[in-house]
Amino acid sequence: MSEVTSYKQGEFCWAELATTDQSAAKKFYSSLFGWTPNDQPMGPDAFYTMLELKGKSLGALYSQDKAQRENGIPPHWNIYVAVDSADESAKKITALGGKFMAEPFDVMDVGRMAIATDPDGAMFSIWEGKRHIGASIKDELNTFCWYEVLVNNPEKEQKFYEGLFGWKTNVSTEYTELVMDGKPHMAGMKKIEPDWGHVLPHWTACIMVADANATMEKAISLGAKTVVPPMDMPGAGRYAVFADPQGATLAIFSMK
Repeated sequence: MSEVTSYKQGEFCWAELATTDQSAAKKFYSSLFGWTPNDQPMGPDAFYTMLELKGKSLGALYSQDKAQRENGIPPHWNIYVAVDSADESAKKITALGGKFMAEPFDVMDVGRMAIATDPDGAMFSIWEGKRHIGASIKDELNTFCWYEVLVNNPEKEQKFYEGLFGWKTNVSTEYTELVMDGKPHMAGMKKIEPDWGHVLPHWTACIMVADANATMEKAISLGAKTVVPPMDMPGAGRYAVFADPQGATLAIFSMK
């Protein structure tokens, strides 16, 4: 088991689903990935559902509030990056051209966070872990293994993330790999092409599975819709993206 006890500045540490139907989402993801939901009270008739595998937390889900729904924010997965100081990282975000949806705030004694967008508008969160560091299991079957951002201006975005988190880039004609401390397989960046239609810059999280084709078929049988059908990634494995029954997108990947 790939158990985690700490995160360095710049490492992806958490993912959470904001959904319109918390009960249905718990059933869908439990059936698809074998995750165990663990409801944590966070107010009158409100719960933050920790998602667990082998007794270790890997992410969470919660119900969108009235304001989010009225503003037309669709169900989505939020991605979190660990930082040593949310306040110091927030200063960098501003200096590098990012914006805030929520400036740094405390989450009780659990941690301190902020919600931001990069210069292209892709949303992400930063997390200064205190009592909660983030996921305590990753990089194995049915856990998060990869993150990808779609952007309009790769050159500008590379400078933003390099300046904010210290990431380095391996650039090819088709893809930009984001690495840290020489570690591969952390995240990727891809330019949005005109023939894709109306696609806004955004981050997508990815789950490692044993068989991308079989997992996609099961997701569809549970009510999901295909966004990107299973496809080969030369030298790596097989990749696909689905939208869950409430509309939140998530990627899956099986290694070659």
